[in-house]
Amino acid sequence: MIRTRLQRLKEKDTRRLFVAILGGKMLGVLTLLGIMKGALWYFDSAVGALPVAPSHSANELINPINTMWVLVTAFLVFFMQAGFMALEAGFARSRETVNILLECVFDTCLCGVLFWAIGFAFMFGSGNGVIGHQYFFLHGIGGGYGTTGVAFMAFFLFQFAFADTASTITSGAMVGRTGFKGDILYSICVSGFIYPIFGHWVWGPGGWLGNTMGWFHSMAGDAVFRDFAGSTVVHTVGGTVALIGAIALGPRLGRKFKRDGGGPTPPHDLTMASIGAVILWFGWYGFNPGSTLSAMDWTGIGRVAGNTTLAACAGGMIAVLFVYPRSYKWDLGMSLNGFLGGLVAITAPCYWVSPTGALIIGGLAGVIVPLAVDLLEHLRIDDPIGAVPVHMVCGIWGTLSVGLFATGQFGLPTADGADTSLAVRGLFYHGGTEQLRAQAIGSLSCLVAVGGAALVIMYAIKAIRGSWSLRVSRDGELEGLDLHEHGTPAYHVEFGQGMTYSAPLGMSGGFVEKVPPAKTPEHA
Repeated sequence: MIRTRLQRLKEKDTRRLFVAILGGKMLGVLTLLGIMKGALWYFDSAVGALPVAPSHSANELINPINTMWVLVTAFLVFFMQAGFMALEAGFARSRETVNILLECVFDTCLCGVLFWAIGFAFMFGSGNGVIGHQYFFLHGIGGGYGTTGVAFMAFFLFQFAFADTASTITSGAMVGRTGFKGDILYSICVSGFIYPIFGHWVWGPGGWLGNTMGWFHSMAGDAVFRDFAGSTVVHTVGGTVALIGAIALGPRLGRKFKRDGGGPTPPHDLTMASIGAVILWFGWYGFNPGSTLSAMDWTGIGRVAGNTTLAACAGGMIAVLFVYPRSYKWDLGMSLNGFLGGLVAITAPCYWVSPTGALIIGGLAGVIVPLAVDLLEHLRIDDPIGAVPVHMVCGIWGTLSVGLFATGQFGLPTADGADTSLAVRGLFYHGGTEQLRAQAIGSLSCLVAVGGAALVIMYAIKAIRGSWSLRVSRDGELEGLDLHEHGTPAYHVEFGQGMTYSAPLGMSGGFVEKVPPAKTPEHA
């Protein structure tokens, strides 16, 4: 064969063809390298950006205590993924357990790559009031981020954990009927675009909600939107996308709602769900106190941690007591979502409210959660985990509560302590309605912008034909997502003396192996 090809190279036309093909490939490679180099140069510079001065510059003086504090809290927030996995899997049906676990793992990996490439730049890069355009692919980073005194990569890791949380919240209302490929598509949109762009509005340098209130400045007076740790930025964003996703998908096959003579599907493993919920509570001690970004503000850290605890306690207890008269049973599932609702609600105001205010905010969240569950049931919206009541509805309540319960005693945390020169004061502490109006504008902006974007994205993915559609096929849903999408169940089911299980992915379809019982001495 080699000799034949060498003979053909002696022909003039063959040599011309060879040179043309080789030249074309080399030109293609050089063009690709040029595009990559040009893209990196563009994203690493201010070319194409609006001619505005950067709102922050890299601070090479790193505070090791603040950096260590942010890293530890980032690890706590990341550990919340284990909580989400256990909570969602426990509340769902057993036949979709593997699907939930893999979605959480894959979404985490996907979010990390997207946040490195574009998400962090959109959210925390300098730019304009709508979007950032600095630090794409983390190019051009300094030793620290802004004036925080926190090492840049530590700050990046902390913010990635927040982005991952928002993405995971979304899947909670969509379990049991979402195709895995469809999950990948909407997760790209949430992690890469929706969350970081809205986050820039509130937390980014120059973001319009957190700095000027934009067109709504006159309506808010001198107040700007405040969200200390993410009741809106993380939870309302994730919960709003979850609501739109649940509406676009429709209910699971066989789901019968209360007004039609049915009710919610029972959880398959409340032990797993309870452990997951408590892990989330534990992770919240990174979520809220870590948002100070400063270990030097030890008074603020203690206050935030204490308020977080009190709100969770009130939410879990009140939710159980509120639903007890319905059936005269003590509801474990409602207690879990009750204290999670309290945690979501206190996330925005935790730095600015008193312990009494935290108890009231969490207690009211314990009432809001079951009422929101009832509303979804009445509207025939299938949310198996309770993502919408806990994250969206309680996120809105927590955001508004800043404008009601902020005491005016506390300002903002800084790299070396707390700045008390700026007071955040709510209506109940003689602060008027300015802060409340700013909070309402922020929540409404989230619902409109995020909800509108999610509506377009979810229905666009739903319109795709085939395996990339948002909803899995009817046959796949009836078979169960674990077997249909992943080829393996989460649990082995015993039948008689043996055990059967479905074949893992890659083995012949329909293969079932019977595992014989161990021999006893009598059978030997």
